[in-house]
Amino acid sequence: MEVKMKSHKEMSMENNYQSWLWEKLGEKCVKNLKKNGFDAHFAATSEDAKALILEMVSGFDTFGFGGSDTTRALGLTEALGAQGKTLYDHWKTGLPGEEGLKIRLQQGRCDCFFCSANAISATGEIVNVDAVGNRTNAMSFGPQKVVVVAGMNKVTHDLQSALDRVRNVAGPMRAKSLNMDTPCAETGLCNDCNSPQRICRITAIFHRKPMMTDMSVVLVNQAMGF
Repeated sequence: MEVKMKSHKEMSMENNYQSWLWEKLGEKCVKNLKKNGFDAHFAATSEDAKALILEMVSGFDTFGFGGSDTTRALGLTEALGAQGKTLYDHWKTGLPGEEGLKIRLQQGRCDCFFCSANAISATGEIVNVDAVGNRTNAMSFGPQKVVVVAGMNKVTHDLQSALDRVRNVAGPMRAKSLNMDTPCAETGLCNDCNSPQRICRITAIFHRKPMMTDMSVVLVNQAMGF
């Protein structure tokens, strides 16, 4: 059977429709995040998001980075490092175990903490699942400022679908990317396992902005991260 390949024009039109759909969903999500007390923004491109964030955090000196591909894809570590800022990043290569632990602790007391989300509901909730807890802890209390950056591929219609995304999309993909010996890294399906390398150990749902934490959310109108 002959398989018809899509033309460049057809693919471009599909991307435009996807971008439009994400924009509409993003507008709803930003509105409800603001309703829930978060400082929320929608950026059309990753370049726009980077510029917005760097301006937003220009007054801070120390920065922590959770385990996030999204924040690093924006080039925030390079940009802030070039400004002479102090970075607490446990993803640095060659760190001994005790140094990685020290950096994770410092992330909870830095001026500004960067992370992404496993899922964000259009109804205004943020869902993160951690293995260690440095990300969920730093998001909740400690840093003066928290910035959550997420691609629109992580935005779902409601809280239940956000939780489903964590189990059926983010969790398996993240475990696979880390080469974890877990059932989901093998099958792509969550088995609520008891594997020693299970990464889904702590679930944090931010229904509202934490009382004593200044938290901003930046949605980017493209697919980013897991």
